[in-house]
Amino acid sequence: ANARTVEDFLAVAEERSLDVAGLEGLVSGEDFYEVDIQNVNPKVARNDWSLSVTGAVGSEAEFDYEAITGLDSELRFGTLRCVSDTLNGSNMDNDLWTGVPVARLLKDVNPQGKFVMLRSTDGYYEEFELETLMGSFLAYGKNGGPLPRKHGYPVRALVPGHWGEISVKWLNEIEVLDGPQKGFWEERGWHGTGPVNTVAKLHATNSLDDGRMQVAGHTYAGTRGIERVEVSTDGGGTWNQATLSDRLPPGTAASPSAENAENTWRQWAYTYEPPEGEHEVVVRAVDGTGTLQPREETDNPFPNGATGWVSKTVGDGGGLFG
Repeated sequence: ANARTVEDFLAVAEERSLDVAGLEGLVSGEDFYEVDIQNVNPKVARNDWSLSVTGAVGSEAEFDYEAITGLDSELRFGTLRCVSDTLNGSNMDNDLWTGVPVARLLKDVNPQGKFVMLRSTDGYYEEFELETLMGSFLAYGKNGGPLPRKHGYPVRALVPGHWGEISVKWLNEIEVLDGPQKGFWEERGWHGTGPVNTVAKLHATNSLDDGRMQVAGHTYAGTRGIERVEVSTDGGGTWNQATLSDRLPPGTAASPSAENAENTWRQWAYTYEPPEGEHEVVVRAVDGTGTLQPREETDNPFPNGATGWVSKTVGDGGGLFG
């Protein structure tokens, strides 16, 4: 039943993807980004792998691969974005993941601290709040196949709506902490353990046969969801609403939360009659709480992630500049 369900979900994603030349679909697949601390990905045999839950807990626990994959599996779409992603960069992707909710593993462990440190077999570690982890997912499959080595085989964490750095790959330990500690990137000055910044990216610009211009991209605001995307073709003077792809389905959990359903990107597209010569296209998103993303641009993502409205100069026969 699982394979059929995977195929169903992937078919829905394909069906809901906007048909725009040069725009990646709603499922990234092989193109999913990678950011790691080591040059070589760890090679972990699943028979040698286990996940330990340690620290401030009522009783420590250890789970092997069979124990985790033996639990009732769930499918859910999930988008990840790296805190080091530039404003209009490409380190933001979405796939269909197979796995189990972390809460199911921790229910008998009785965690007694408020923070957790997730550790990886490659020496990586990140700290954040236990409450955030309880809404997270342990993934061992991607788009119907096993989790690829470069994406954390055999098991990785997926933390909805937060910067990708806490969705630790090659996960082998969850340590419950009494108090906060700094993770790998926080020791290096980053602040990437919180919710993602809202973004609308502009990645496709097409001159259509009828003389009109089409611009398109992806938009994401974590678990806040996206209410609308607005496009200006005159440098921010006037704004029009873009077309949005339909939301992806929430997954196969017995009672999937609306929050998980929102934790996926959407595509946007806008078609217009271009003025003569060059003109500036600006794009901005409003999240599901009705909040307009901040205009102030910080293309350098350090330390809190990039912010701002993406703008590009378009024109001169449909070329894309800037």
